[in-house]
Amino acid sequence: MTVPAPTPVPSPTLIQPPSDPHARLREVAQELEAAFLSEMLKHAGLGEARESFGGGIGEEQMSSMIRTQQANALAQRGGLGLAEQIFQSLVRREGAGQ
Repeated sequence: MTVPAPTPVPSPTLIQPPSDPHARLREVAQELEAAFLSEMLKHAGLGEARESFGGGIGEEQMSSMIRTQQANALAQRGGLGLAEQIFQSLVRREGAGQ
């Protein structure tokens, strides 16, 4: 029985920094908007278990995953514009901290 060799991990020096210095801030802002949208969709009843398939924890988990993916897709397409507002606020805060 042979054990496969471990996958090599790239050296941190080989990783190029992103061209946008605020890329991580944009990503965080979009994640926050997606979380907000997911909660809004949940309270609006999207993905609510209908008991037509028997309900249960599996159906609830699947509904939650679908709702999260839909919220992520909405946020990536501009959503409510909340991500941009959060991003601008983070950039101002970052600049004030220097």
